Amino acid sequence: MRKTGEVRSGDGSAASVNSILTNSSFVEAQMRFSRTALVFIAVPFALGAQQSPANPITTVLKQRTMAYQQRLAQAFDSIPGGILGYKPTPAQLTIGYIAQHLADDNYFYCNQFGSMKAQRAAEETTTPDSVKAKWPKDKLVSQLKQSFKFCEDAYAQLDDAKLADQTTMTLGNGQTRTVTRAGAVIGHLTDMVDHYSQLANYMRLNNILPPTALPRPRPAGAD
Repeated sequence: MRKTGEVRSGDGSAASVNSILTNSSFVEAQMRFSRTALVFIAVPFALGAQQSPANPITTVLKQRTMAYQQRLAQAFDSIPGGILGYKPTPAQLTIGYIAQHLADDNYFYCNQFGSMKAQRAAEETTTPDSVKAKWPKDKLVSQLKQSFKFCEDAYAQLDDAKLADQTTMTLGNGQTRTVTRAGAVIGHLTDMVDHYSQLANYMRLNNILPPTALPRPRPAGAD
């Protein structure tokens, strides 16, 4: 029968628990193990803290916004100028109309990102949308890309704290509305996602692959 306070050693002989715990080599080994374990636990946390961006929410929103700006620019670059008047049904927008509408939306939303305000030519703000929709492709795409550049610059004003600021938006009918700045930032992103999806469908109906459907470059050395 095993006595209380005894364990069996490797050869089956009884040994006192106290004698094992007070054995110097055993204690030293335990201490070394503990120190090593602490290093493996602490290092990942320290590296994670070093790699975290200063403004993680703004950083992610900007990354996604810039990705959709690039996709939309690539899409319009690849669409022939001769089909800018295309629309799948009479009730839908033409490709040219989408281009000028996106530029207007970009300026509307990105003007809310801070004190930086867009300076636009009178022609862009006073010409009816239905007329701008029929402008040549080069002109429409150039103005769209200028609006993308303005939004990229406007993003530099933002950080996570400023997303909670209140800002006043002036709507197309002249009415104003006070919103949280994050609402304008997210509204801008979702607007681009919506119109990219719309444009991708138009492109497929014209046998053109949208940017996100193109084959991705293979890594160097891949079979």
